[in-house]
Amino acid sequence: MTAPLDIEGPAAPPRSNGELVFAEPWESRAFGMAVTLCEAGVFTWPQFQAALIARIARWESAPTEDAHWSYYHHWLGALEDVLDGGGSVSAVEVTTRARTLAQRPIGYDHDHRH
Repeated sequence: MTAPLDIEGPAAPPRSNGELVFAEPWESRAFGMAVTLCEAGVFTWPQFQAALIARIARWESAPTEDAHWSYYHHWLGALEDVLDGGGSVSAVEVTTRARTLAQRPIGYDHDHRH
């Protein structure tokens, strides 16, 4: 990977014994998408870092009682921000696609015969 990940600070991803930690499969997918799109030249890593830090700062300045901390929710939001800001994918397109996917029944894309 060529994207320089922060070791400390607000943009540093969760780690355990120096290894990246993903609590859910979607987190590693979001991580991989951001790194791959950066390496493909869709956006620069400093642009992504700034978007991630801004997302975290907004959450820290106005957390709600029912909102729990989720680094990768901020990561995904930052990815949406840089893609929307660069004209690659609009926020409306992301929301529309997310709603479509959320309406699919559980197990829609997973064959349980294994």
